[in-house]
Amino acid sequence: MESGGGAESGPGPGQGAAMGTGSGTGPGVGTATGIPVNNSFGKPRALPKGREFFRNQRKDSEGFSESPDLEFEYSDSDKWAAELSELYSYTEGPELHLNRKCFEEEFKTHVKDKKWTEVNISEHQTHAMRLLDGLEVTAREKRLKVARAILYMAQGTFGECNSEEEVQQWMRYNIFLLLEVGTFTALVELLSMEIDNSAACSNAVRKPAISLADSTDLRVLLNIMYLMVETIRQEMDEDNLEWRALRETFRTDLGVSLYNNEPFSVMLFGMVTKFCSGHAPHFPMKKVLLLLWKTVLLSLGGFEDLQVLKVKKREALGLPPLPEDSIKVIRNMRAASPPASASDLIEQQQKRARREHKALMKQDNLDAYNEKDPYKTDDPREDDDDNDDNDNSIEAEPFSLEREEVLPPPIPHPTTERLSLPKGLPWAPKVREKDIEMFLESSRSKFIGYTLGNDTDTVVGLPRPIHESIKTLKQHKYVSVSEIQIKKEEEYLKKPLSAGDEEFDLTPAEVLYQGILPSLPQYMIALLKILLAAAPTSKAKTDSINILADVLPEEMPTTVLQSMKLGVDVNRHKEIIVKAISAVLLLLLKHFKLNHIYQFEYMAQHLVFANCIPLILKFFNQNIMSYITAKNSISVLDFPYCVVHELPELTAESLEAGDNNQFCWRNLFSCINLLRILNKLTKWKHSRTMMLVVFKSAPILKRALKVKQAMMQLYVLKLLKVQTKYLGRQWRKSNMKTMSAIYQKVRHRLNDDWAYGNDLDARPWDFQAEECALRANIERFNSRRYDKNPNNPDFAPVDNCLQSVLGQQLVLPEEFQMNYDLWLEREVFSKPISWEELLQ
Repeated sequence: MESGGGAESGPGPGQGAAMGTGSGTGPGVGTATGIPVNNSFGKPRALPKGREFFRNQRKDSEGFSESPDLEFEYSDSDKWAAELSELYSYTEGPELHLNRKCFEEEFKTHVKDKKWTEVNISEHQTHAMRLLDGLEVTAREKRLKVARAILYMAQGTFGECNSEEEVQQWMRYNIFLLLEVGTFTALVELLSMEIDNSAACSNAVRKPAISLADSTDLRVLLNIMYLMVETIRQEMDEDNLEWRALRETFRTDLGVSLYNNEPFSVMLFGMVTKFCSGHAPHFPMKKVLLLLWKTVLLSLGGFEDLQVLKVKKREALGLPPLPEDSIKVIRNMRAASPPASASDLIEQQQKRARREHKALMKQDNLDAYNEKDPYKTDDPREDDDDNDDNDNSIEAEPFSLEREEVLPPPIPHPTTERLSLPKGLPWAPKVREKDIEMFLESSRSKFIGYTLGNDTDTVVGLPRPIHESIKTLKQHKYVSVSEIQIKKEEEYLKKPLSAGDEEFDLTPAEVLYQGILPSLPQYMIALLKILLAAAPTSKAKTDSINILADVLPEEMPTTVLQSMKLGVDVNRHKEIIVKAISAVLLLLLKHFKLNHIYQFEYMAQHLVFANCIPLILKFFNQNIMSYITAKNSISVLDFPYCVVHELPELTAESLEAGDNNQFCWRNLFSCINLLRILNKLTKWKHSRTMMLVVFKSAPILKRALKVKQAMMQLYVLKLLKVQTKYLGRQWRKSNMKTMSAIYQKVRHRLNDDWAYGNDLDARPWDFQAEECALRANIERFNSRRYDKNPNNPDFAPVDNCLQSVLGQQLVLPEEFQMNYDLWLEREVFSKPISWEELLQ
């Protein structure tokens, strides 16, 4: 797999020509603005004069900086209507009316002269039960027709509705009705049967081109199940008590081994691996992944549920409460302006050169220019804008050292000027027990000349300032749930007999981990394979898997308009797949980490082994602003709009127009998820942090700062922070605005000198040993907790009762019975036995 810094996609905005050096910006990057510049820094050639030139160049270089903040609120998922519409591809449109036809034919044979919306509840229940019975017929065509009728019910019987809101109301009513009569269990059995349908699999394998028609039965079943899971997951104030009870029962059923003696998610994981192995290329993978994501989300809980679980877990372990609610902190953060790109640096050089040659210009003309020009200065100290905007701005540049070292001295400013300083840091600082131990150890070595091991209380002989430092460190000491779990695991390994059996709750996360444990490596590889195929930076390869089986029509487009529509559909299809996979991986990592740290480490390590880190960097090695603002949707074809309103005639202009949103919600959601996954994989792992450095992630990540969204910027800055000490002094000097943003936005570890590169971790390191030690701990944990037949005979139970041992029926080998006399002679009669010694 190519590294993130490869040449697959050329340098984007802000990347410059320094891609291969690990630096995103730097002097002398070339002619990014079309202005010829000498190689020597700070000495531009003669430039055209005039106010318009400078104004135009300013606009070009600050195009992203002047863009507004993205009004994006990160959540478990998008709005309900958007999540429903993403289930269907645009090529599936004609099937919506086929579902209606199947339902109405079935309904009219039993209920005369009445519509579904006109009959009472008892008749609704009777017809739902009748359809459920129809799913058990042996004829495939009849069964498919009944399944389509049920799908039409789940789609809100839209033929009798006049608005999208009315469709959604009937969807909720019909779906809870279907759940009450037991439809979901019947659908799981049918899905299991379709997965094992060897005839369909062999036909699909032999076909040269797979289309929408090959997955019809599976798509109908998956559509109904997705609509049920997603609709039941949505809690509304007007839900009655019966619906609330049904939701809780359904959530519990999804989280336990109720279906085929395994959680429903495990069945879906099995579909993913079967698809990736090439045995079932007709599986509609987008729908499977969407259903898997929503099943995990409903059964395990979303991000706010995780926060509640974390608080409860800390209380149960006797740990102090969390210093803050991370979700609220992130929601209150504001986006910052992105750091200077190569073109910005060149523009600064030109402006400074203009200042140096001011004496050659008339002073009154220069003053008039400065008064009229809205972009009159690059220096934040001369900026008359609202200071609140500068408080959290990367452009605030509080480090004057960078300007003094590289650029000419600034012009003196009036004494009345107000400095732009941060109002406060968003996060409470944290300190680990290990950090206090290391600080005390170095202090004792320095002042006393000896150490006391893990003692963090004795401060005899240390100067008063060291006492104050230790007090401050202990005030901000943070003990995580993971640290407690690791210590308990060490106790179990030290005392396997006296520690007794471990008691743990069978939470939904625990049940799911036990279900996917035997095949977890294959599941992770399969998900990453599909993610790679769906990434926009991936090139079409003959050996890559075909993820477009459930979007391509039977007959390929013949007109330009049809081709444009299919192109939009394919791009949208890939974006939805990326969204689902990123959300599933992040949810599983977070839930497993809270449930037990070694469950998280097992999954994370297999993601790393499957090249997840370079894959995510490869994903971000594109013009990320273009990806986030992509318009791959045709709003008039989205469900339920397309079934309620008359469709206008599609034209090339209407297809290109897309929606009027500032950004694409799903793409920004995917990017944040992938950044969070990358953070989780590399946090506190020196070997994986070095992978970020080796794959030259700094310029790729710096480019992602162009997106003015606070949460995304925070996770990019976190990834830059962990590797700054390894990027060299020159990189830090050239990127002081990014360093300033890290200081303002990322949580502080009080004695972490990330900005200087003096850390002991910067020494050469045996990366393989680090991963091997972690792997050994994970294997011991899995073996101790989940292996029913432990391999170590020392810990096997021993029967010491003479009667039961002698009474056991022992089957002797046939060879031994034939040579029994010889054995007696050799082992018993011919050997002298000293009975006195034996008795003693």
